[in-house]
Amino acid sequence: MIHKSKFRQSYLFFLCTVLFFSCSDSKKPDVSNIKLDIKIERFDKDLYQGRAKSVELTDSLLHQKYGAFYEDFIFKMVGNDSYTSQEVLKGLYEDKAYADLNHEVDSVFPNLTQVENELTQSFRYIKYYYPKAQIPRFIGFLSGFSYQTPIGDNYVGIGLDMFLGKDSKFYGALVNSLPLYLSRKFTPEYIVPRVSEYYVRENLFKERDQDRSLLSKMIYNGKILYFMDQIMPDNMPDSVKIGYTDKQLGWCNAFEAEIWGFYLESNLLYETDYPKIQVYLSEGPFTPGLGEKNSSAPKLGVWTGWQIVRKYMEENPDVTLQQLMADTDAQKILTKSKYKPKLMR
Repeated sequence: MIHKSKFRQSYLFFLCTVLFFSCSDSKKPDVSNIKLDIKIERFDKDLYQGRAKSVELTDSLLHQKYGAFYEDFIFKMVGNDSYTSQEVLKGLYEDKAYADLNHEVDSVFPNLTQVENELTQSFRYIKYYYPKAQIPRFIGFLSGFSYQTPIGDNYVGIGLDMFLGKDSKFYGALVNSLPLYLSRKFTPEYIVPRVSEYYVRENLFKERDQDRSLLSKMIYNGKILYFMDQIMPDNMPDSVKIGYTDKQLGWCNAFEAEIWGFYLESNLLYETDYPKIQVYLSEGPFTPGLGEKNSSAPKLGVWTGWQIVRKYMEENPDVTLQQLMADTDAQKILTKSKYKPKLMR
């Protein structure tokens, strides 16, 4: 049995040497000839500027311009169907907290040119691998810290109030509903990876209901992150792709063999009881039961799946990205990956 004490603090040296960038050394394809120029529509600005008009006119103009997104925003994100759209607008405009938040969003994001350029490049890679992929509208908005990247009818929303920077005064005041392990990732550098990841999960590769074991969920999540390796900038740290701190990523690399041994000795790979395995898949400050003084990284199953898929593609260079993403045989991927991390000490 692998005990908690084996995951000791000796990974500090490893932190000094771990590479924070993707381990893939494959060269990305040239996508400069793919015609795509993503623009993010600023619903947040249109909504705020609508205060100068009558509520009736603003309601009509926003509905006409934003369609399904506007309905979702009014009746699901900031209100519900107990109120009319005009009543919801009136309530927003009378709320000083909404005005304060809007001012901060506008100061952090006076424009989104850099984000648009980075999204354009990432989605060009998506179009390269999947030419028939439908590129949605991208809409910037703020919802009062309720929605970060909602996906709806032909749109992807970008909740700008949830990317203000970890030191935003708003996040500290919302610590009970937005714990630090979440709010520390509410920074501008996370916009492109999170938007891209949620699009990929929801529009290209939805998780299958029949994939119930921890292993199948590991491999599914590992394939998503491997796909992210292929569409994110080469200089994007692995820590940002998965949402770890540098210290958490170092911990995983330092204890990779022990983590794998823990799964095997605890007979977890083929476990299908979700309450039992979700602790290895979910966000959190750490993984309970592993690491001294809560030093472990969260969602270790996701990270391990990523390493398995990377190893699989390294061992099987003839497998294309499209073949990998279409392959639902988690056991085959594990077996052919020859994944067997070795102790670092």
